[in-house]
Amino acid sequence: MEKTVYNFAKGRLETIGIDFTQDNTTWFDYSEENTKINMLTDVEHGLLITEHNFNYPVLINDITRKDIGNDTDKAWRLKESYM
Repeated sequence: MEKTVYNFAKGRLETIGIDFTQDNTTWFDYSEENTKINMLTDVEHGLLITEHNFNYPVLINDITRKDIGNDTDKAWRLKESYM
């Protein structure tokens, strides 16, 4: 599937090809504790962070879900540190 994402390394939107599977994606339900992150996906060059809204997912290079322990708070802080 093709997905338009914001690539922080390039500073622009781009379209990437990605398959969301059990092996590369962790999905998170919307709850009082988690109102921000919908899913974390390992892609070829980094980590794709998708929110519970209509914003473009963001791609952060050279990091994986394992690096942040699949933690939505860490993912959110990481994303915010790039903004």
